[in-house]
Amino acid sequence: MPISAKARHSGFGDVVGNAAMERLATGFSFTEGPVWHPYEKWLVFSDIPESRMYRRLASGEIEPFRDPSHKANGNTLDRQGRLVTCEHATSRVTRAEPNGGVSVLATHHGDRELNSPNDVVVATGGAIYFTDPSFGRVEFYGVPRRQELAFQGVYRIDGDGARLTLLADDFVQPNGLCFSLDESRLFINDTERGHIRVFGVEANGDLNGGAVWAVTEGSEPGSPDGMKIDSRGNLYCTGPGGIHVFDASGDLLGVIRTPEYCANFTFGDEDLRSLYIAASTSLYRLRVRVPGLRLF
Repeated sequence: MPISAKARHSGFGDVVGNAAMERLATGFSFTEGPVWHPYEKWLVFSDIPESRMYRRLASGEIEPFRDPSHKANGNTLDRQGRLVTCEHATSRVTRAEPNGGVSVLATHHGDRELNSPNDVVVATGGAIYFTDPSFGRVEFYGVPRRQELAFQGVYRIDGDGARLTLLADDFVQPNGLCFSLDESRLFINDTERGHIRVFGVEANGDLNGGAVWAVTEGSEPGSPDGMKIDSRGNLYCTGPGGIHVFDASGDLLGVIRTPEYCANFTFGDEDLRSLYIAASTSLYRLRVRVPGLRLF
């Protein structure tokens, strides 16, 4: 087993393998929100404090993508391949359009400004789910300002963009989220509480349940943040020491150790077996054995 991984279960090697982790680029302030385009073969990621987004091309070249990014954090692609972004500085969820414009999808709940949209996923039917902790209202990660809402929530934007629905408001700091393989469940982690909760997804897109599904344990720096599921249903979530890998039942298989504090990651490359890791000042890549999922 390489120094980049720590096995707790015999199945860990079958999922993660034993490849060495490589550093692709460094010199950033705090990397976040990596997303892989499966057809155009590029990776976009955020540098939150610098308020910039970058794109890594198939050639390995990294170029500026959006500057300023309004301290963008999480990114994903919708089912049409459009980039959906959470912006800390503006408290917005936005979508890049084919004509080069940007559509604003959400800014307020009722008459109050959202806290700071953080991470985002899109369901097969087009509905957009995002978390709204308060991290973007403090120095470094955002713009210091008074919070208008009395809670940190989880929301859904209808596929046509017509309605914003509050789904849950009992988190301390909701952060990463991902669907189960059949999208019947939605996993959402809570950075402050150090755990992952699981909700049932109803036919109309609402959520039910919310029991604690797994806990990220450890004494090293790190907490639940970015979260993804692979093509076998294994769930990856950042936590103390790196990226914690759970099987579909919630049992911890092991931890992928990262050289720096890790905030997020995504699966990429042609076979979706490259784990692109946003870890503080750098972007890393680790080849794993079980591929991830295409976003569209």
